[in-house]
Amino acid sequence: MVLAEFIKEQRKCYHLTQRDLADRAGVGLRFVREMESGKATLRMDKVNIVLDLFGHCLGPVPNRPAPEGK
Repeated sequence: MVLAEFIKEQRKCYHLTQRDLADRAGVGLRFVREMESGKATLRMDKVNIVLDLFGHCLGPVPNRPAPEGK
């Protein structure tokens, strides 16, 4: 699942508007909208603040299978 989908799904699960999420996280409404629209460049510190509300944080994710034997 991509970040934009995850944030939107979690926000709706908690019955939050974009404004509610922005207020609770202490970020701007524009930032929340950009996250949910899949903007390619976002400040990781702010993303982590929002994710922390849902008990998550950014981390490395493999984009291809690891070579065998490693």
